[in-house]
Amino acid sequence: MHKVLPYSVLLLVTLGFYDTVYGQGGGIGSGGTDGRVNVINTAVPFLRISPDARSGAMGDAGIALSPDPNAVYWDLAKLPFAQTDGGASLTYTPWLTDIVNDVFLTYLSGYKQLDENQAIGASLRYIDYGNIQFTDMYGVDQGTFHPREFSFDGGYARKLSDNFSMGIALRYIYSNLAAGTNIGGVTFKPGQAVAGDVTAFYTNSIDYNNGQSGAWNFGLAITNVGTKISYSNSAQFKNFIPTNLGLGGSYTQQFDEYNKLTFDLDVNKLLVPTPDTGMVDANGNPAYLDQSVVSGIFHSFTDAPGGFKEEMQEINFALGMEYWYNDLFAIRAGYFNENKYKGDRKFFTLGLGLKYNVFGLNFSYLIPSGSGVQRNPLSNTLRFSLIVNFGKSNQD
Repeated sequence: MHKVLPYSVLLLVTLGFYDTVYGQGGGIGSGGTDGRVNVINTAVPFLRISPDARSGAMGDAGIALSPDPNAVYWDLAKLPFAQTDGGASLTYTPWLTDIVNDVFLTYLSGYKQLDENQAIGASLRYIDYGNIQFTDMYGVDQGTFHPREFSFDGGYARKLSDNFSMGIALRYIYSNLAAGTNIGGVTFKPGQAVAGDVTAFYTNSIDYNNGQSGAWNFGLAITNVGTKISYSNSAQFKNFIPTNLGLGGSYTQQFDEYNKLTFDLDVNKLLVPTPDTGMVDANGNPAYLDQSVVSGIFHSFTDAPGGFKEEMQEINFALGMEYWYNDLFAIRAGYFNENKYKGDRKFFTLGLGLKYNVFGLNFSYLIPSGSGVQRNPLSNTLRFSLIVNFGKSNQD
C-alpha cells in the first residue's frame, strides 16, 4: 500500500493534471512567483534522466566529455571523434530506491564510424515503474497496473572540419502509464510522440613545451524537439515533452604517459513554457499549455512570471571531475545544482571506472542528502555501465 501515494502523485504530474496542482497552490501568475515553487512539468521526464554511470558519477555532466557509446544521448556529434570505430554500452539503474524497490531504468546504446568523417549511432531507453495499485477517492481498490515507458532513436554525425562536427537524431517515444484504466470518467491510452536532436561538438588539442598536452571540448545539444503527447482521446490539452538546451565544456590535462585529469561543466535549460496560471483559456486550462512546440521553445526564454530572475532560476548546472591512471583505472566525482524553486535537486556523486582490453566497467553512486521529509529521493542511486569497444581508431 505504501506505493499508492508516491505513484499516484507521480502519475498525476506526468499526465498533466495541472489544475489540481495549481488549485492547491493558489496559482502563479504574471508578476513573479513570490518565493513559491514553480516547477516546469513535462510529460515523459525519463528522457532527461542521465542514463550512464560515467556521467552519473560526474554530477550528470556529459555533453563535452570525450566520446564513448553514450554520446548518443549526450551529444551525437562527438561520435566521429571517438577513439575506436565502433562500440556499445549497456547501463542498469535501480531508480528511486529510497522510496520503492521495483523501479529501474535500462539504457542500450551503440555507434559505428563509417569512415574518418562520419558516424551513425542508436540507443534504446526503457523505464519500468513496477506494479501500481489504483484506488478511487475513497480508497477503494481499483486494481493494479504496470506502467512503463521507452524511447528508441537513431542518428548521424559528420565532421565539418578537423575540429568541428554536427549531428542529428530522430526519436520515437512511447509512454504507457495507465492505458485502459478509467480515472474520474476518463479512459487512458498510451501516449506517443516523435522528437529530434540537433547537436554540435568542437575539440582542440594543445601540445605544451614541457611534454604535457591538453584538450578543450565544447558541445551544444538541443534535444527532444518534437510533438506534444496526450494520454486520452478526451484530453483538453496535450503535454509538452522535455525539449532541452544543453551547453557543455571540458578541459583535459595529460600530465604524462600515465596521468590524465578532466574537468567538465554542463549548463541546461528546458525549452518549454514556464507555468503561468494567471492566464487561462476558454476551457479554464492554463493558457500557456495551448502554445505550439515552436512557440513554446522561443517563449521559454522570456515567459517566466518572475521575469529575468526566474528565467535564470530555470538553468541548472552539473560539474564533474575525472582522473585516469594509465587509461586503466578512473576516479570520478561531481555536483549537480538546481534552483530550489525549480525542483531543488542538489547532490554530490562519486564513481569508479575500469578498462581492460576492449571492455570498460563504470560505477556511480549518488551520495545521500537531506533527512526526513527533506531527504533527497534520489539518495543512494546506483548506476552500472558496461562498455565494449570494437575495432581500432580511424584517427590512428
